Amino acid sequence: MLDWFFNGALPTAAFVTIEVVLLIVALAVAPRNRRPSSALAWIILIVVLPLIGLVLFALIGSPKLPKARRNKQRTMNGRIEERARTIEHVTDTHGSPPWLAPIARLNREMGALPLVDGNSARLLTHFDEQLAALVEAIDAAQRTVHVEFYILALDDTTRPFFAALEHAVARGVTVRLLVDHLGSLKYPGFRRARKALTRIGVDWRLMLPVQPLRGRYQRPDLRNHRKLMVVDGRIGFVGSLNIIDPGYEVAGNRRRHLRWRDLLARVEGPVVQEVEALFVTDWFSETDQIPGPRTLDAVADDDDPTTLLAQIAPSGPAFESENNLALFNSLLYAAERRISITSPYFVPDESLLGAILTAARRGVAVELFVGEIGDQFFVFHAQHSYYDELLQAGVRIFEYAAPTILHAKHISIDDSVSVVGSSNMDIRSFQLDLELMMLISGRSFTDDLKAVEDEYRSNSTELTLERWRRRGPFHGFVDGVARLTSAVQ
Repeated sequence: MLDWFFNGALPTAAFVTIEVVLLIVALAVAPRNRRPSSALAWIILIVVLPLIGLVLFALIGSPKLPKARRNKQRTMNGRIEERARTIEHVTDTHGSPPWLAPIARLNREMGALPLVDGNSARLLTHFDEQLAALVEAIDAAQRTVHVEFYILALDDTTRPFFAALEHAVARGVTVRLLVDHLGSLKYPGFRRARKALTRIGVDWRLMLPVQPLRGRYQRPDLRNHRKLMVVDGRIGFVGSLNIIDPGYEVAGNRRRHLRWRDLLARVEGPVVQEVEALFVTDWFSETDQIPGPRTLDAVADDDDPTTLLAQIAPSGPAFESENNLALFNSLLYAAERRISITSPYFVPDESLLGAILTAARRGVAVELFVGEIGDQFFVFHAQHSYYDELLQAGVRIFEYAAPTILHAKHISIDDSVSVVGSSNMDIRSFQLDLELMMLISGRSFTDDLKAVEDEYRSNSTELTLERWRRRGPFHGFVDGVARLTSAVQ
């Protein structure tokens, strides 16, 4: 009898006790500052796979950067807000929609940067012209070049970019450069880039470095995903581009002839100072130094109706709220006639999915551009899990033809409002990555972006509900599992 108790009942009781304790701990910790879906996914993982779940939660359980980093963001927000007080808020000189001003006010409350007038912008749609425009701007630099990219690599394709930086340094231009540590680490060209930057005298730093032996550590998947460049405080670039060959230096990509397609916007006017302010914020966060004195100098609104209203909207784990998600949802609910979304990684949370479905059901023409193929297995399948309900609601889904990976990130609303930048429509971009989106109001810019969307459409196949439902049951199973894992943040 005692043998049965010690060999059977006692281990079982111990196992049940451990599971109950794990459940209580998970219930106490996981729901804090999380969506219910994310908290439930963590609870299930911790209870079903305790060792794996606890290790992962210890590594990536906090979706915020360390307190000191968040304090730096608040410090810079205060400085930016002080400089911006003399800038007038948006007026109706451009005939912008009445719902734009409240959205701009929301962006300012969350990111401290105002909507400003007097801007011009040009879209660059292909890699060759994008790289050429960056090089041309660097070659014309007289004082400063500020560079910030998620991925930076020196290869045969990007060599002109590094040559331009070298020439700029040689003629006395101050070049500061930020690059995400883990975002670039896996590419061979990154090691070459680091050596070249040091050799030519660029003042460069890693963003969010994961170097625990040097006392520099935070959750390793909290990354700085922004892509920007500012020259002399006068010319700015924002978009989805990384400084690396469009095939991303991977042998498998070359065998499949994969090429990433991005969108870059070249801007001039007061909004460039906002891009500069974001660079200065990130530079201060990594170095404790504030370069410049050009952090959002006061400018007057320009009454020229041909110029653009523009606003930089930063977001990420350094902020208390999900700024980009709030911007996207606000735009989708404000739309009256049409919405066009381009996102390579489309894994919406409940609120964003609801905003898209609601827009489609109330008669707004909604289209979504995604890739026919993807480069991230779980994200690609999680994305697929939303197609059925989107198609049922009337959303038109266009799959950009392989072997191109459509990597651009932008939205156009009705006839005159657009956003372009680095943020995907997925939980990673909402919670884990530092991002930058540029809000623009102006018919000319939106027309240019609609022309880009027309080109996408001509290179895409429209997905129908009937064709989508013909996919095999195993595909649907993988989609569902991937959708569940996407909530573990």
